[in-house]
Amino acid sequence: MKETEDELIENMLATTAFAIFSTGGVNGEVPTELTLTDIQTVVSRLLGNDAKTISSSIEGTNRFGTAPVSNAFVAMGHTDLSRTLSNLNGFTRTYQYGSQTDIKQSEWGAVDSVRFFLSSRGSKIANASSAGNDVYNIYITGMDAYTKIKLDNYKSQFIYHDGRYDGPLELNQTVGWKMAEAPVITNDAWICNLKSTL
Repeated sequence: MKETEDELIENMLATTAFAIFSTGGVNGEVPTELTLTDIQTVVSRLLGNDAKTISSSIEGTNRFGTAPVSNAFVAMGHTDLSRTLSNLNGFTRTYQYGSQTDIKQSEWGAVDSVRFFLSSRGSKIANASSAGNDVYNIYITGMDAYTKIKLDNYKSQFIYHDGRYDGPLELNQTVGWKMAEAPVITNDAWICNLKSTL
């Protein structure tokens, strides 16, 4: 059920009008691999469009190998990008944050006011680059850039009935789910699809 909700939101995010190709890389493809310059371009555009950051800053602490993290926009991408991100100049992995509270399992790290969340179900388009390699969609969003509209305030619901309710001999169980909601982009200027290769 939740994977279906995620897929519907991902498909909606792909329709954003604000899309940029990575151009700062050196792999010779269109788009190139992701670079810090590409991320800074998106941050600059989001700030110029008055997008607000989503996550609060994390203060630095007096511990070796840690760093503060500024308030940030949120980026969602594919796990294939993990090595590229880790090799970016100035990238901070989550274990290097000054505090370990409120870190989600899928968060990989942060750079230049963007915190990255990765999933193996992240968006990628096979054979779509100029050289025929996969192109990765990285959705970088500000506060209130998109939402889910729940029709008649109806939430998704998981339904399970054990055998007592599904037959006179109590031999059968049923399981299912239903939802009545629609994802929607509320402001295209506050979300960017940054496309890149590896």
